[in-house]
Amino acid sequence: MGPAPIRRRPTTLTIAACELVALAAGACSSDDSTARASDSSGGAELYGQSCASCHGADLRGTDQGPSHLSQVDAPDHHPDASFRAAVTQGSAAHHWDFGDMPPVEGLSDEEIDLIIAYVREQQETHGLDPYPPG
Repeated sequence: MGPAPIRRRPTTLTIAACELVALAAGACSSDDSTARASDSSGGAELYGQSCASCHGADLRGTDQGPSHLSQVDAPDHHPDASFRAAVTQGSAAHHWDFGDMPPVEGLSDEEIDLIIAYVREQQETHGLDPYPPG
């Protein structure tokens, strides 16, 4: 058996570094309600700029695109990845008679995440309409 390892006490610098990391992690946490409110308003603005002309400012659709408040857009049927794919790659017409959806140009991954979060928040707030609409 070799010699026992030397146990060293943490230095003030080590403790300070750990505290700094913990503070930084807390500052970046998405659990903060202020951060969520900011994300929600950013998502609302981006939705208004990039989606509302077809899907409606109230998310209930227009004569150019379907509602996002439909059961067909529930997370268990169209998960976030489906929304992301529709934005980045477009989507062939299905569940609607509006024609194919073209890709939406000029949005970063972070902006798409904000839009999806906003849509999901609105779905929770307003509920989902039956599909097919009647």
